[in-house]
This record gives sequence, C-alpha cells and structure tokens, in this order.
Amino acid sequence: MTSLRAFPHSERRSAMPFPSRTGSSRIIRFALVSLGIAASLAACAKRDDLSTGAIPDDYRTRHPIVVGESERAIDIPIASSDRRLPVGTREVIKGFAQTYRGSANGVVQIMLPSGSRNGAAVEAVRRDIRAILVQTGVPANRLLETRYDAAGSGDAAPVRLSFTAITASTGPCGSWPEDLVSNTTENRNWSNFGCASQSNLAAQIANPTDLLGPQAQSPIDAARRGQVIDDYRGISSSPDTTISITTN
Repeated sequence: MTSLRAFPHSERRSAMPFPSRTGSSRIIRFALVSLGIAASLAACAKRDDLSTGAIPDDYRTRHPIVVGESERAIDIPIASSDRRLPVGTREVIKGFAQTYRGSANGVVQIMLPSGSRNGAAVEAVRRDIRAILVQTGVPANRLLETRYDAAGSGDAAPVRLSFTAITASTGPCGSWPEDLVSNTTENRNWSNFGCASQSNLAAQIANPTDLLGPQAQSPIDAARRGQVIDDYRGISSSPDTTISITTN
C-alpha cells in the first residue's frame, strides 16, 4: 500500500506559485515606463498639416525675396572751389560704372544741379564725369544729362548718377504691427523676425536671374577633362625629376 506523506503546513504554502511583491512592483514599473515612451512617441509623430500649417510663422513667407526693377544711384558732392574731381571721387565713379556694366545696359542719368552756389564748379567737372564713365566701359550714347532745381540745397549740391537694373530685394524692415508680449503663449515669431537676414541674402546675390532658373551649361574644357582623367588613372604628366647618384 502506498503511504501518503503529510507535509507540514508551512511547506504546503511555499510550494504554491504565488507572485512575490517585488515582482509585481517591477511589472508595474515596466508598464508605466512603456506607457510613457508610447506617449512621447505619439507626441513626436507627424501632425496634420492642415492644422499646424495654417499659422503663417515662416519668415521666408513674411519677407520673401523678389526679383524686380529698382534704381541704383550715388550722389557726387562738388565743392564750390573744385575745378577737377578729386582722386577719391574718381574711384567712386569708376566703381559705379563697373556696377552698371555687371547689372544693366540701359541709360545712365547724370543729374546736374541748377541754381546752386557750386554751379560753376559743376560745369567744370561735368566733362570729367562723362569721360570717366566712358573710359570705364559705359557707352557714350547711354549717357543722359538732366537738370534738377537745387536752389535750396546749400553750397555743395551733389551730382546724382543713377540707372535702373533688375535686382533681388525684400520689403522694408522695421515693421512692428503688434506688441511682442501680447501673445507669448503661442511661441510664434514676431513680424519683423528674419527681415534683416533676408535683406542681406538678397544683397549678396550677384545675378538675380539665377533665382528664376538655371543658366545654360558652358562648354567642356577638354584639356582640364584630360588632366582629371589622367589623375584618376594615376598617370603623371609632369616630367620625371628623379636624380640617381652612384658611387664607385
């Protein structure tokens, strides 16, 4: 006959697989951490563009760079005692002419003051201004002289040189239509934000038509292409200058 062994009361309780208190707390902590990670990922998920993109908060949209016609002008001061242009003034006129050659091909206006106290000096240097412009590359048939009333301009009424050209620019900066602290909860940029950087970027564009489309490709430099291929293949085109020295 098979005998039955009676286990003590304490032994029977320890044999039953009840979860410990430490294991339960670990499971709860793991579940909470997983829930927190899932909530963080849900917050970083891509939202609907119709709801988040409805607020115009991009400075490139508020201050776009546009290509259009604008006037470029400089004022040349003429003293009443001048009979020739100073060296510094000549260099300024040359720089203006070089800018014209690189960005325009229209008419260059030479606006001379009329009725000012330096009228005699202006007449004396008028030919010098034209000669410098022509020598720097401005066609003589593109120079147009006009007069403006300068009776109230004082002693040194300037001679203005101007031409129109296609340039890249933005609108004027310094617009503050609303108070900066009136709506800080939305974390949005103010209206004037980004205007200065956009203006500086537009001023650095040498050829504004590059914003409209790419330029045509230039012809391939055959000599340069051959040199690049030789370098890639490891072929040296320079003469061998190695000198071998032998001793007896």
